[in-house]
Amino acid sequence: MKFEQSDLLNHLPKQFFANLVAKVNAKVNAGVDVINLGQGNPDKPTPDYIVQSTQKWVADPACHKYSPFQGLPEFKKAAAKFYHEKYGADIDPNSEVAILGGSKIGLVELPWALMNPGDTYLLPDPGYPDYFSGAALGEVNFETVPLLEGNDFLPDLDAIPEETAKKAKFFYLNYPNNPTGAVATKEFYEHLVAWAKKYHVGIISDFAYGAIGFDGQQPISFMQTPGAKEVGIEFYTYSKTFNMAGWRIAFAVGNSDIIGALNLIQDHLFVSLFPALQKAAIDALTAPERDEEIAKIVARYETRRNAFVGAAEKIGWHAFNPQGTFYAWMPVPKGYTSEQFADLLLDKAGVAVAPGNGFGEHGEGYVRIGLLIEPDRLKEAVDRVAKLHLFD
Repeated sequence: MKFEQSDLLNHLPKQFFANLVAKVNAKVNAGVDVINLGQGNPDKPTPDYIVQSTQKWVADPACHKYSPFQGLPEFKKAAAKFYHEKYGADIDPNSEVAILGGSKIGLVELPWALMNPGDTYLLPDPGYPDYFSGAALGEVNFETVPLLEGNDFLPDLDAIPEETAKKAKFFYLNYPNNPTGAVATKEFYEHLVAWAKKYHVGIISDFAYGAIGFDGQQPISFMQTPGAKEVGIEFYTYSKTFNMAGWRIAFAVGNSDIIGALNLIQDHLFVSLFPALQKAAIDALTAPERDEEIAKIVARYETRRNAFVGAAEKIGWHAFNPQGTFYAWMPVPKGYTSEQFADLLLDKAGVAVAPGNGFGEHGEGYVRIGLLIEPDRLKEAVDRVAKLHLFD
């Protein structure tokens, strides 16, 4: 017997990273020493204090039962306290926190919870590819808003056509930004709140890289902005802050209507997270080691950024200097598309990068570099690129 996929699945976008991984694996299987700069997966282990906490809670029989549907109340309290300590935001743990099995779940399920087929939301271009999956699954429309280097990869809100702004229900934003490494400013977020109120658009802030800021600067949370809770929410994931990508732990905070809808749809999809993981998540946020461990992770990425960007500068390959995340957004040499350049680097230099067009139309002309290997290996990658004489 043969069973056909649903029309819904057939309309899903192709998984961009799956194609990239297949190309890299083919080279590795052929014996090539590939320096993989195309990935976005933290390369170091989770801090010991979190691993030890998890081991303790996994052994506790009380954690072997179902979680409350919407998560442990003490986890919500810890998340609210964390936002108050870090960002000065006042969050009601009872009505303004949603516990998530990774922020991707919340970002993709949001159209199901808060939109109807045919509604429209706005997505950044370039942006995280899975935003488009939410549109397909929710059977909603989207329009993209360009992020241009001339505006430091922030959207020009005043350039969004009024007709587009009026029909949009939500606007997804992601700072520090994947793939560009750009950061938002206080002034931008203040303008964003005013714009959202004017057009009645909900703001969905994807703060996945919220802990990773360079040159002594702490990235700004959208929730720090006066009026932010009136217009939107923010997703915070453990994946990057604590090197916990595989653990799938996150939460969202902000507007109670949006949070309530996310909690309701999750009542029908999940029974929250394994309680032991929620207990460990609380410890991750509250232990005295927290800030020291986060600082170590950030310092590692800043050292790598400096190594890569500095080496690239010496061969005439000029980065948009990232102020956050663990990526560098690099221009493609003249005469190549993003995909052609990425394929050339893999074929001729054994260096894998993510072509910018995979992040949207306005990603064309760039490649994304993942700073997820040690500085010597990053410099070696640049040395290999230099031998192609593309930037002489």
